Amino acid sequence: MKVSKVHFSSVAMRPLASLVAPRLTTLLPPARRAASGTLQIKDPLNYWSGGRVRLSDTGNVEAVYEPATGRVLCQLQTCGPAHVDAAVRSSSSALAVWRKMAGMERARIMLQAARLIEKRREEIATVEVVDNGKSITEARLDVDSARLCIEYFAGLATTMAGQHVQLAGGSFAYTRREPLGVCVGIGAWNYPFQIAAWKSAPALACGNSMVFKPSPVTPLSAVLLAETYREAGAPEGLFNVVQGGEETGSLLCHHPSVAKVSFTGSVPTGKKIMEMAARGVKPVTLELGGKSPLIIFEDCDLENAVRGALMANFLSQGQVCSNGTRVFVHRPILPQFLKAVVRRTRGIRIGDPLLDETRMGALVSRPHLDKVLGYVEQAKEEGARVLCGGEPFTPEDPALKHGYHMTPCVLDNCKDDMTCVQEEIFGPVMCVLTFDTEEEVLQRANNTTFGLAAGVFTKDIQRAHRVVENLQAGSCFINNYNITPVEVPFGGYKSSGIGRENGQVTIEFFSQLKTVVVEMGDVDSLF
Repeated sequence: MKVSKVHFSSVAMRPLASLVAPRLTTLLPPARRAASGTLQIKDPLNYWSGGRVRLSDTGNVEAVYEPATGRVLCQLQTCGPAHVDAAVRSSSSALAVWRKMAGMERARIMLQAARLIEKRREEIATVEVVDNGKSITEARLDVDSARLCIEYFAGLATTMAGQHVQLAGGSFAYTRREPLGVCVGIGAWNYPFQIAAWKSAPALACGNSMVFKPSPVTPLSAVLLAETYREAGAPEGLFNVVQGGEETGSLLCHHPSVAKVSFTGSVPTGKKIMEMAARGVKPVTLELGGKSPLIIFEDCDLENAVRGALMANFLSQGQVCSNGTRVFVHRPILPQFLKAVVRRTRGIRIGDPLLDETRMGALVSRPHLDKVLGYVEQAKEEGARVLCGGEPFTPEDPALKHGYHMTPCVLDNCKDDMTCVQEEIFGPVMCVLTFDTEEEVLQRANNTTFGLAAGVFTKDIQRAHRVVENLQAGSCFINNYNITPVEVPFGGYKSSGIGRENGQVTIEFFSQLKTVVVEMGDVDSLF
């Protein structure tokens, strides 16, 4: 795609194509300019409510940065109590219309939204790259995942059904699945567009409306999803977007008209959200952090295991909650594994995330980059050995010299009690540990407060299933890693979360069950 210029306008409805206008900027070097230039966002960025962009007047402004260059993209106007209340009321109005539609009607609108996303794949992916820093290749896959999620739940919208129970004397009972009401989605910065779709699609399929708050670090693409739903024919206000940080999120969780909160993010924030929702007895779905084990046995296909370890650690610059960052390698194959994984890691191309050949873009922010690099330094102090990477990286393109890049890191000689093994780093840092027996590695793998994901590489299928059965993790992978098709539930054990996203079971988390008992005879009274 050539260069793009994005304006978020107060015009009620305009297609995305008109929001992305070609314009080359002479401020960038030829290499970056030829790739796709830059995105210039109309300043300040505001929120979406009732079918259009609206202006926030709180006076609370935060800068939004492009990770690859470090430049300011725009100023973000955060939403206060009045704006949050307006968004919730708008979603309540849309709910009154949406919940009465037949499942087939809801499905048609959702499928149209999916078609629009497919048509505008490159535009949305480019916005995601500039906002988040990940490579354009990954961003395209994220947009595809969002589209597939909406398609999948559009299909389930037509299957909302209850159960019939025959009772004595011709009487009977039945159950029906009904929407919860206005749901709140709070997204993380690592998969902005995908998470917005993962949360909204099941909610809308069940007949709910949603107010979504993206991370203030990556606030752009959720507005594009809101516009897409509206253009597809959804009622005004069905999917609203409010901007802001912790204070805005708190306002949403405490709002009396909100029926449910779905959150993706850190464990500490998830605990706070659970406490706030509990005051209103509101159900929550929490997809939180992880420190997942990846167990590689000596009988594995070594090449596949190395590929899996790279996917488990360096996808999205390592900023993935399910990453298998504790890599347990069977001692007999440790030398071969380390040699292969270091060679492959050193070959990862770092640079401009808008270029197709780039495989690793920039971390999301300067503070986060500093935090990840700090973990590497602490690991060295505690006795870990850096086999490669773990340093700041400056790409050749001068336009990227202030970006938040680092080289992917492999740490050897790691021990279970090291900080790098205990805590979620959320960056491109692989911690390699060794083990001798199956019983030993299972005990060590489960010795954590997290339980989001786990992986096993072995050719022994009996061992694979035996190990998975004993791993305390909600999402497990055999001979692969980080595979999350929309048809399959995703979520964690222990501190890694509550509830599930994706899969048919998600319908249960965005609907409530009503039981109706029908008496066909006389009332048999005790009085």
